[in-house]
Amino acid sequence: MGSENPAPAKRENGFQSLAFNILLPVVILTQGDRLISSPAAVLVLALVFPVGYFFWDYQRRRKVNFISILGFVSVLLTGGVGLMQLPRFWFIVKETAIPALIGLAVLASLLTRYPLIRALVFSKEVFDVDRIHEALEERGRTQAMERLLRNTTLLLALSFFISAALNFILASHFVKTEPSVDPVQFNAEVGAMTGWSYLIIALPSMAFMIGILFLVARGIHKHAGLGFEEALAPHLREEKKTDPET
Repeated sequence: MGSENPAPAKRENGFQSLAFNILLPVVILTQGDRLISSPAAVLVLALVFPVGYFFWDYQRRRKVNFISILGFVSVLLTGGVGLMQLPRFWFIVKETAIPALIGLAVLASLLTRYPLIRALVFSKEVFDVDRIHEALEERGRTQAMERLLRNTTLLLALSFFISAALNFILASHFVKTEPSVDPVQFNAEVGAMTGWSYLIIALPSMAFMIGILFLVARGIHKHAGLGFEEALAPHLREEKKTDPET
C-alpha cells in the first residue's frame, strides 16, 4: 500500500489567482490603449494572463481552474464588445448574464447528487469530509447535513443573482458611451464601473461566502459533533500546528 500520509495537494494562492485572472486583465483592458494603439493587441494581452495562469496552475496542481476560465470568458466578452464596437446594450447583458448563469448552474446542481456547495465550501480543500461523513453516519445525522447543504446551495445561488442585479445597475449607470462612438471613453467607463464593483459587489459577495462557511461549520458541529478545528482538512490542521512560513 502507499504511504499513509501522502503529500498534500498544492493549494492555490487566492490573491494571486484574483490578480492574474481578474485584476491585471481589467487594468490592461482599461489602460492598455495608452501604451498600445491596437485594440486587438490590448485584448490579446489581457487574455494572456488568465490563459497563462490556467496552464501554469494546471501543471502545478493538476486541477482545472474555473476562476481562470471565468476570467478568460469575461475578458473575451468585454474586449469583444469594444473591439467589434457592439452597442453598450450587449456589454450590460454580458455583465448581468455571467453571474446570473453561474447562479443558475448552482441551482441546477441541486438536481444532481453533488450540489456545487461541495466544490466551493464543503470540499476536501477546506474540511475533512471523510471524517465528517463518518461522524454523521455514527450519529444518524447524514440526512440533516444534506438538507443543510441544499439550503446553503440556495443561499449561494442567491448571492450570484444579487451580483447579477447589482452588475446591471452599475453597468447601466456608469457605461453610457457607445463603443462605436468613442472606444477610449467606453473603456474608461468600464474601468470606473469595475472599480466601484469591488466595493459594491465583491465585498457583499465575500460577506455572503463567509456567512455560508459559518453556517456549514455550525452545521458540522451540530450534526457531526466536530468543532471547527477538528473538522478542518488535514493539511489545514497541520498548518495551524506549524510555523506559518512552512
